[in-house]
Amino acid sequence: MVLRSLFGGGESAPDSVPAANPSDSESIRRIAGEIGALPIDERRFIAGFAYVLARAAHADLEVSAVEVESMERAVTEVGHLTQAQAVLVVEMARNMTDLYGATDDYVVTRSFAEHSTRQQREDLLRTAFVVGAADDSITAPEVAELNEIGKELGFTSAEVDVMRDEFRDQLAAIQAMRRARGA
Repeated sequence: MVLRSLFGGGESAPDSVPAANPSDSESIRRIAGEIGALPIDERRFIAGFAYVLARAAHADLEVSAVEVESMERAVTEVGHLTQAQAVLVVEMARNMTDLYGATDDYVVTRSFAEHSTRQQREDLLRTAFVVGAADDSITAPEVAELNEIGKELGFTSAEVDVMRDEFRDQLAAIQAMRRARGA
């Protein structure tokens, strides 16, 4: 699993750079090497953060270009990464959620919760809502996934509700009710 080997928790030594694959371009190998040079705790934090965002974006089985851009901005800011590094991290996280989501979602989110502060968990959940709202509509499957993410991060239903209320204008159900009233 590429994400685990790059960010820690895999078979490789914690501070090793993953072996170059001959099919990788030089720039991909260089970016992976730069990320691999980060301390293991930072790599794990960034990997968990990106994975949970990709999980939220993938909840409705479609990840839009604006959701990807939103994830890349967030990972750049949180991880202090270059744009190229953030693109690579987000793409890897998206691939992992596509391939292993049903198996890893709970494990990755709970691990992030165990190794982060309450403020970091709150920032992650709020950013996951931002990613869901990036295309101006948070669908019912995205709301359900965001609720589950909030629960796994250790928030009460009431706390998640308060955060979700910040995004009420982007909730697809609210938008549909407003359209129905206006018609």
